[in-house]
Amino acid sequence: MVEYVNPCWSGSSPKWPGSLPLRGARPPDSRREARIGHEGELVLLEDQDRTKWKRLEIEEGVRLVEAALHMQRPGTYQIQAAIAAVHAEARTAAETDWPQIVLLYDELMRCDPTPVVELNRAVAVSFADNPGLGLRLLERIERDGTLDNYAPFHLARAGMFRRLGFNQETRACYERALPFAENAQVRRFIERRLRSS
Repeated sequence: MVEYVNPCWSGSSPKWPGSLPLRGARPPDSRREARIGHEGELVLLEDQDRTKWKRLEIEEGVRLVEAALHMQRPGTYQIQAAIAAVHAEARTAAETDWPQIVLLYDELMRCDPTPVVELNRAVAVSFADNPGLGLRLLERIERDGTLDNYAPFHLARAGMFRRLGFNQETRACYERALPFAENAQVRRFIERRLRSS
């Protein structure tokens, strides 16, 4: 899929082909039932029961993404949809094509070089390569405090530290994320992780 994503279209980008797949290839629609656990807590993408995903919606979303990318005029919406489609095509978390997702985030950074995109790219790198590299990529954001009040930033770092087995650092990141949890599901997820750490 990434071969269709050339340098970002600078003219009037056709947004509909890219924005429609965002409804089919990613939450809240196609993955809704898998995203919340039995106790009302958030379930991370890698832990979701993918048999609950709505495959017909995902397949339709993927077709729309491919049609948009074939237009050779991808913009932010199209690249985001392509990333969602790569996730959705994986039948298991282990089958996720993380190197391709990293390449797509590289293109998205050229179009939309925001701290949140930088964060998401670092998460992809942590899975494509290793968590230590992902953490190093987040050092600049951590230093300048751009995402200090953004729970996903602290949760991403917690996840990387957790995969490295650094329990103290993991707990500290969950504690920093808790005051900024954007909804009850995320709060329950953080509290559950803190109880088990």
